[in-house]
Amino acid sequence: MAIGTVHSGVCGFCINIKAVSDPSSSRRSRTIKLEITSDCPNYQKIAKELTEVDALKEISSKLHMSKVYEIFLKYSPHPSCPGVSGILKTIEVEAGLALPRTADITVQR
Repeated sequence: MAIGTVHSGVCGFCINIKAVSDPSSSRRSRTIKLEITSDCPNYQKIAKELTEVDALKEISSKLHMSKVYEIFLKYSPHPSCPGVSGILKTIEVEAGLALPRTADITVQR
């Protein structure tokens, strides 16, 4: 199981991602079940629809063609939200395609 947490910034919303490999899936599909919780109303909608992905398809697709991004586009009006990256990174780690490491975005003026 991989767990990701995204603090989105000025909106104050937090997105929690739990990714669990489906032990019955083949190595070729790497099905990942997702549980997303957030106080953000947009991510609450995303969570209802984004419950399972094929990790290899998500990681090898161009961003605008991934299932994660497709569902994000339906519900979020904020293209700079780091939640999409957090979801994809958590999927990648659970599928064994990346090591778990903290990623940061720091914006200053």
